[in-house]
Amino acid sequence: MVDVTMPSSMVMAEQARKSTKKHVLVCGGAGFIGTHTVVELIAEGYRVTILDNMDNSCAEAIRRVRQISNAAPEEILVAEADLLDIAKCEIFIQRFGPFDACIHFAGLKAVGESVSMPLHYYTNNILSSTNLVHLLDKYGCHCLVFSSSATVYGDPEFVPITEAHPLRSTNPYGKTKLFVEEILRDVVVSAPNKWSIALLRYFNPIGAHPSGLIGEDPKGPPNNLVPYVSQVAVGRREKLSVFGNDYDTPDGTGVRDYIHVVDLAKGHVASINKALANKGMGAIPYNLGTGTGTSVLEVVKAMEEVSGRQVPYAICDRRPGDIATCFADPSTAKTQLGWEAKIGIRQALADAWKWQSENPNGFKSADDTEEVDGERKCLVFKWYEQF
Repeated sequence: MVDVTMPSSMVMAEQARKSTKKHVLVCGGAGFIGTHTVVELIAEGYRVTILDNMDNSCAEAIRRVRQISNAAPEEILVAEADLLDIAKCEIFIQRFGPFDACIHFAGLKAVGESVSMPLHYYTNNILSSTNLVHLLDKYGCHCLVFSSSATVYGDPEFVPITEAHPLRSTNPYGKTKLFVEEILRDVVVSAPNKWSIALLRYFNPIGAHPSGLIGEDPKGPPNNLVPYVSQVAVGRREKLSVFGNDYDTPDGTGVRDYIHVVDLAKGHVASINKALANKGMGAIPYNLGTGTGTSVLEVVKAMEEVSGRQVPYAICDRRPGDIATCFADPSTAKTQLGWEAKIGIRQALADAWKWQSENPNGFKSADDTEEVDGERKCLVFKWYEQF
């Protein structure tokens, strides 16, 4: 990573403080959902500071977010740090804050990996979240949107799933989301009328920005279905492994609620708007999904249609922690946030294919700098090296 001097990063931070726009801290904002959300936040008139450990993201994604948004450099600041390092993050908040609101995406998110590495998931996802909430409280930011998951419903008793469905989980990843939700509810109880928290229970984010400039680019083999299918279609991988075809579903494969990442990003903006307008509203859960289920084999067929490519697959044993069917009742989000998913599964897969076919190797750039005021500057501030 190309270094940047402290004065350069702090000059930009000082320029940003002069803005009258509401300031949103986006933790994990350089990742798949985070980058799309930053685009929508800028479009809505917010300014953004991203905090990311860059473990599963890269500087090229940030450059493209700025390209899509046509944003001034000070409207999207980016700093590299890990929420597990609370001392470093406190210095970051002192230097780059104050913040009006925060969106918390940061965390590990692979179900299968969480089963084999539970302690890693519990340590990372829970400790990073408690560190963040502690710092937000200390520095006066009490508006938070938390990236939760439909995995908090476990193997559902009924579908479509409402927010009133009993909470439980079948895997360590889902348990970390459930535990953090419980922590946030306890924080609200401890300080009535202080916190405004939206608990966003995602279903299955897919797709990419319609420009094809940003999309899902996992490091190593994808843990999610659609990027894997896309990589098979583009020739990066030989075939797809379908984990189980003996579920109680129409074609025997798992059924999920696939939501376009742009719709999901707009759900975050709607949640920020709601939380800022209703201070002290407590912690409220919202399902962000389409309300429609699609099977694995239906996804494969639709990808073949939009790409014009074959997607070879092999049936394998079920994966530990997986369930048969999961899709949302998103009516609460529609009623309370004024939000609903508008992009269908076929368009979502077409956008995913556009991203993958135009970027067959994902984000790949040797240059992690950009020109600012006639000088080459690092996209991600290594600001903490001065301390």
